[in-house]
Amino acid sequence: MTATPDKKLKLLHVVRRYGPVGGMERYVWELTQELRDLGHEVEVLCEVCLAEKPHGIEVHELGTIAPRPRWLSLLRFGRRVERWLEANPHPDWLIHSHERLCSHHITTFHGPPFATVRDRPWWRKVSVRVAMQMYLERRELTVAKSIVPNSTVISDSLAHYYPELAHKLTRPVVPGVAPGITREPRNVPSDGGVIGFVGKEWQRKGLPFAVEVVTALRRTRPGLQFRVVGPAAAEVQHLFSGWQGGYQLLGWSDQSHFTGFDVLLHPAKAEPYGMVISEAMAARVPVVISDVCGAAAQVTPAAGAVLPLSASIETWVNALEQQLGRSEPVPQFERSWRTVAQEYEVIYRQNLPFNA
Repeated sequence: MTATPDKKLKLLHVVRRYGPVGGMERYVWELTQELRDLGHEVEVLCEVCLAEKPHGIEVHELGTIAPRPRWLSLLRFGRRVERWLEANPHPDWLIHSHERLCSHHITTFHGPPFATVRDRPWWRKVSVRVAMQMYLERRELTVAKSIVPNSTVISDSLAHYYPELAHKLTRPVVPGVAPGITREPRNVPSDGGVIGFVGKEWQRKGLPFAVEVVTALRRTRPGLQFRVVGPAAAEVQHLFSGWQGGYQLLGWSDQSHFTGFDVLLHPAKAEPYGMVISEAMAARVPVVISDVCGAAAQVTPAAGAVLPLSASIETWVNALEQQLGRSEPVPQFERSWRTVAQEYEVIYRQNLPFNA
């Protein structure tokens, strides 16, 4: 098989949940459709498809697997994929995994490596769960011909924990963002404004700390509103026990709330990328985020601020104040999913022939 630039490819993507139902899942959903539109033959192998199957993409559903324990669920899914490939050989296809498999040519790493557990006390590492997660992760990385991180943060972490496999790492392919409605430029009242927070996994994404920061800012901006999108209200109501109004717990919605924000606050404790950050910037909303977010690499000084989690609440308050008081509009962040697919085309062709 010759790596000619115009050769159409046969691509089999493997993901457990196929559909726009999460950050990783949306990445696969958008990427596969753009690859189809570029003229490649695309199939998807999954447990379940959670949206209407896209035209022109054959989707193979293997059936749902009990999600817990997670390591066993991942192992069982991997075995189902192996059996399916044995029954349905795809010898001329590139197998692109987004899961913990051993039957792939390329894997995209969407989250921090489990190997960070090595930095924990020994009693946190002695368990079947840890041993199996480490086994599955190392197997995935060892089998792959190329490892695609979806942010610089993930790339650096993988190179640190698996230096013997670092030569397989490609340049990060960060998520795209769909164009949508943008925030109209407006002057924020000196005593008000709207701070937004978005994330179902509210603890990891830093909501408790965000509440502290906004509480402090409300001392000088009593009319400030805090809108929380993602967690169910009952899960996080206790964080606002000392508040007398001034906040909205909106739960989860697929609809964009960004145009109603004056600033997105995202002080995540761990965030492999953070698509809400790029989505906010695409809507011309300034952002104030932690430096552990993978998307921090895309945040220019004109788009907002990136702060260490060790920074004081006062520092975070000042950063929000600066964004609320800005007079210059936010430059619109642009990165199409077509660009993402084209970057993968380069990686795919570098791996030809797939079965060598």
